[in-house]
Amino acid sequence: MLKETKQLETNKYELTATVDAEAFEAAVQKAFLKNRKRIDVPGFRKGKAPRKIVERMYGEGLFYEDAVNDLYPDTVNDAVKESGLQVVAPPSVDVKELSKENGVTFAITVVTKPEVTIEGYKGLEVEKTVTPVTDEDVDKRLEAMQHGHGRQIDVDDRAAQKGDTVTFDFDGSVDGVPFEGGKATDYTLTLGSGQFIPGFEEQMEGKNIGEDFDVNVTFPEDYHAEELKGKAAVFKCKISAIRYTEYPALDDEFAKDVSEFDTLDELKADEKRKMEEANQKEADTQVENKLVDLVIEKMQAEIPEEMIDVRVDEKVREFEYRLTSQGMSLELYQQYTGTTEDGLKKTFREQAEKEVKVRLALEKIVELENIQPTEEDMNAEYEKLAKAYQLEVDKVKEMLPAETLKEDVAVNLAIDLVKNTAVITEK
Repeated sequence: MLKETKQLETNKYELTATVDAEAFEAAVQKAFLKNRKRIDVPGFRKGKAPRKIVERMYGEGLFYEDAVNDLYPDTVNDAVKESGLQVVAPPSVDVKELSKENGVTFAITVVTKPEVTIEGYKGLEVEKTVTPVTDEDVDKRLEAMQHGHGRQIDVDDRAAQKGDTVTFDFDGSVDGVPFEGGKATDYTLTLGSGQFIPGFEEQMEGKNIGEDFDVNVTFPEDYHAEELKGKAAVFKCKISAIRYTEYPALDDEFAKDVSEFDTLDELKADEKRKMEEANQKEADTQVENKLVDLVIEKMQAEIPEEMIDVRVDEKVREFEYRLTSQGMSLELYQQYTGTTEDGLKKTFREQAEKEVKVRLALEKIVELENIQPTEEDMNAEYEKLAKAYQLEVDKVKEMLPAETLKEDVAVNLAIDLVKNTAVITEK
């Protein structure tokens, strides 16, 4: 039961909640029944000693901790609900009093949603820049398509040259001593790709299949392996295969092979249209980002750090989920990248802070404009989510009840309001 609500500072309150002696006694009895099978008392079979005997032997407070742990979740939730406060971070809980006669008194410290004020969010002025699509851009797109349909041809009548893909063995050493990672068999490398140490790939040009040769290079001073920085190395190499990539001609036949069009001109026109649509979407996204930044500037609020911490933790969990879906654990990622948990949180903090500010500002606009999503708005969002996650709409509705989704839809409508009332100048 909530007994008192006291403000400690801006956005922070202490709630005093109590559990009476009767409820506490019931929780202690429950804890005893749960644990008695593990308790030995001389003269009784294991788990059969009466509670009074057990408490006399081990102390009256033996089951208090379990009882308190059982009581506090519901007590805290009920107290927060009774207070009417909008709590935005997990509360911290202390036991102020604990006795058989008086029950339990909890001190619950909560962080609340800040007061927000915002003005001037209508009629915001922004510039929209749509990048034009040039013939050169289209040519580059077609060249990329052409390269995506290349096929490799074996070479046996000439030496390797820049652009070729070679398969070779190598064995490296520094001052005659092999080093870790310096040896490989049937390694594949495209000459001119810059994948190897500077100077390595150039020395492979002009070499033939089956020829033994040395490649002499010096590791860069900023090389990742400390023991190899600035060291001269010799790699003994032997090429086993040389291949070059043959690309199809950019003509009508190519257009027929890679698209539903009969001519190259039709393919070019379609690619240009797609690129223009993409540039238009990018420009719209940039406009929205600019408007969001302006909305944040119009907002006034004392945002508690704990609120940002919660969003940081959520972003870490979202990142962990993405890693897991790709077959990698967060722990393994941290090992590979040398990232600590604190370091990972630091990388997310700036974006998390912005997201918290945006949400607060838009929620305030929802309140001021009394934005209420219609059934049509809700159904459109369900359709969008179903398409994104490749699920049936009814399944999405089961996973996301309307009340849960309603706030997000309202926030999106607030964004639409800001955009629809903005003065957008197109350059």
